[in-house]
Amino acid sequence: GVGGIEAEAVMLGQPISMVLPEVIGYKLMGIPSALVTSTDLVLTVTKHLRQVGVVGKFVEFFGPGVAQLSIADRATIANMCPEYGATAAFFPVDQTSIAYLKQTGRDQEKLNYIQKYLEAVKMFRDFTNPAEDPDFTRVVGLDLSTVVPCCSGPKRPQDKVAVSEMKQDFECCLCAKQGLRGFQIAPEKLDDRIKFVYDGEQFELTHGSVVIAAITSCTNTSNPSVMLGAGLFAKKAVEAGLQVKPYIKTSLSPGSGVVTYYLKESKVMPYLSQLGFEVVGYGCMTCIGNSGPLPESVVEAITQGDLVAVGVLSGNRNFEGRVHPNTRANYLASPPLVIAYAIAGTVRIDFEKDPLGVNAEGKQIFLRDIWPTRNEIQAVERQYVIPAMFKEVYEKIEKVNECWNCLHATSDKMYSWDPDSTYIKSPPFFKNLITSSWFEVNDYKSCFHFGESLYTFLEWYGRLGKTLNKAAVRFPQSKILTPREFNSYGSRRGNDDVMARGTFANIRLVNKFLNKQGPQTIHFPSEETLDVFDAAERYQQADLPLIVLAGKEYGSGSSRDWAAKGPFLLVSETRQKTMLKIDKKKNPSNIIVRLCELVICETPLSLGLNNAVSDSLHCEEKKKKKKKSTSVKCLLDTGKTFQAVMRFDTDVELAYFHNGGILNYMVRKMANC
Repeated sequence: GVGGIEAEAVMLGQPISMVLPEVIGYKLMGIPSALVTSTDLVLTVTKHLRQVGVVGKFVEFFGPGVAQLSIADRATIANMCPEYGATAAFFPVDQTSIAYLKQTGRDQEKLNYIQKYLEAVKMFRDFTNPAEDPDFTRVVGLDLSTVVPCCSGPKRPQDKVAVSEMKQDFECCLCAKQGLRGFQIAPEKLDDRIKFVYDGEQFELTHGSVVIAAITSCTNTSNPSVMLGAGLFAKKAVEAGLQVKPYIKTSLSPGSGVVTYYLKESKVMPYLSQLGFEVVGYGCMTCIGNSGPLPESVVEAITQGDLVAVGVLSGNRNFEGRVHPNTRANYLASPPLVIAYAIAGTVRIDFEKDPLGVNAEGKQIFLRDIWPTRNEIQAVERQYVIPAMFKEVYEKIEKVNECWNCLHATSDKMYSWDPDSTYIKSPPFFKNLITSSWFEVNDYKSCFHFGESLYTFLEWYGRLGKTLNKAAVRFPQSKILTPREFNSYGSRRGNDDVMARGTFANIRLVNKFLNKQGPQTIHFPSEETLDVFDAAERYQQADLPLIVLAGKEYGSGSSRDWAAKGPFLLVSETRQKTMLKIDKKKNPSNIIVRLCELVICETPLSLGLNNAVSDSLHCEEKKKKKKKSTSVKCLLDTGKTFQAVMRFDTDVELAYFHNGGILNYMVRKMANC
């Protein structure tokens, strides 16, 4: 897809360049079950497309099943595009699209113009007419009637689990080897229970206990069907006498103020509030790690029992360490299911056999007793989601927040950097407008070795004061900030000093040189175990280049611009200090981080690259003006050699490389105008 670096380039007038992609047609057929939500469909599609393999490709949805989906449903599926790996996910415009624009208060004259234009250029689609289906590189499909209520987790959004199998699957994950789906809990520890006191009352936690339940994300919480579904479910739960345990951190962060409007108008908001799902803000929240701290007694219980506590959220991403440092398992689920698991208090529950809860009269209440049907939800949606509320909310956007309106903005054309700011500072990318050529690196250190999946390697999540990354904590401490003022990495992404320290700093990161979780590596030749930043700093002082061994999914789930900028900053003092990424598939960085691919059938292990010894690399071929990929010959101390490919897909990428990165390229181009 397109990340922050490309966005910066476009703001400076630079076009995006890419290889002509394959277009995968995803055919939707059938009618979904009355008990299935759009989130269930999204998680099913995400798993399927990951299996199909759509990285670097476009995905276009078509077929009669598309006509069954609302615009909000389609947007939710398209918004998961980064999670199934496509460059873009596309739903063509049809009559439902025009109806949505009308519902949200758009001008009728403009709508007529839009429809006539799209019809004239043959881009207006009737999904029930197969004669209008375009030709695709490949067609795959899904029968909507086969979709079942599901979640995804415990560590990746593509790992879909049917709700009916959740209990069994989670217990298998507890026992499985530490990895993408395993926690390696000893058999005798599976049923450990830790008692604790919260607000004067005693509770207990075990593996699978839910401690965070958040209705949160960009698209799920802007989708009326799932939000009103959550509201109706909350209403029925409260009326049945069910409640959520008080220590569970519950929250509601809608994607739009319109959501709050129709939840109040439909009179379901009081029931959500009664279960703890109060509106805490709008937009990104728990999905990006901004859930805030858990109660101290809960954290102590989790730590004492080394428990696999759980977060359940309606967000897009649940990679390890992202949601909260104390929730080792995190599941994506629809907003109604988030409430259901909050009431149950655990994911070790079979909703078919086990009651959701017991009310004050001792009556067992099952999920099926209070789950709203699609027809119930649609009836409320038709009554309360109306054009007038969109117009009213949109008109208030520039007036409603007095604090924002009172902010003073300078009229200077040049930004005035505040040297005392710990949030935003002038970045070092332009200290030396260097140029790059094919490289020869001698006596490098391969000090980081990661597996196939390296998700959200940045420490975005939680407060800096709670991080295990000592290098990151030292920086704000040096600025005399209190723990409360540390805030999060996400809020300080405009400060390169913080972000460099947050690179390869995920608390769940596993460096294969150490084979344990934590943002650390071994420094050679001292063989000390250091934080990643401290090791990189020491290598800089010794004038030693670095190499990173990373898998094909490097950078997934995190900001793609920082997937490039972070490693660059760790080694950016001199041009020779370049980080070389060796993997099997490209994740373009467009900044001067050398990117190489191993040839087929070779791995870091088979080549002996995982022993962190001094090796040498040099380019075998000289610069060729039109060459998009250049062979790299790598010579090891052992005398063994292997081939890799230094890859560029377009002439523009090659130009970026030779100018020292896309930002340097743009500065040079503007300076020469």
